[in-house]
Amino acid sequence: MGMARTRLVAGNWKMHGSRAANRALLDAIVKAMGKGASAECAVCVPFPYLQQVSGQLAGTALAWGAQNVSEHAQGAYTGEVSAAMLAEFGCRYVIVGHSERRHLYCESDAQVAAKFAAAQGAGLVPILCVGETLAERDAGLTEEVVARQLDAVLGKGAFSDAVLAYEPVWAIGTGRTATPHQAQAVHAFLRKRLSREARILYGGSVKAGNATALFAMPDIDGGLIGGASLVAQEFLAIVQAAAKG
Repeated sequence: MGMARTRLVAGNWKMHGSRAANRALLDAIVKAMGKGASAECAVCVPFPYLQQVSGQLAGTALAWGAQNVSEHAQGAYTGEVSAAMLAEFGCRYVIVGHSERRHLYCESDAQVAAKFAAAQGAGLVPILCVGETLAERDAGLTEEVVARQLDAVLGKGAFSDAVLAYEPVWAIGTGRTATPHQAQAVHAFLRKRLSREARILYGGSVKAGNATALFAMPDIDGGLIGGASLVAQEFLAIVQAAAKG
């Protein structure tokens, strides 16, 4: 098998949260997590809450990060946030190339690759998202699409300390999930382009109910969790499923 990869479960809060809701959610997660969990765990929160979250989670087993980052170091980029700023708030992770960024905000493969490089340059661990739309899957283009998205980044730097997340766009927020075997097939394909040690997460409607079956697959090293990361019990059940595997 080679080196065992530490499972990672990362919550993507998307544009959700409030000071009070965040406090209650994080309290519940930290209380239940205990020390020395055998799966790594993180929450990726909206920018305004980084101060609150870094204060509340300092010294706990729960890491934190952001959902996006500018590819620029500094300058006249109104409304943007640099990797150095995220590092100042103790972020360990930052999501780059989420399908919502690619599709709603028209981020190109090249821009995603530049954001990936900027994150690594500031000592952050990028979680690079790749995935195909339903039309692309139906056309048999899944491997071509995810290879293109990954290769754009592989040309830009080392992947040794980064994380890859496969998120079939047709399974995000739709309630549809790739079957464990559909997901595993794409993970195995991606693994061939990376080192054995690289962690590949599955994202796309992961819930407490399907996490165990997904994490049983040999090339699925955890999950990038959307809606279920906003409910403490759901998120903790997914973390437990990852720790068991």
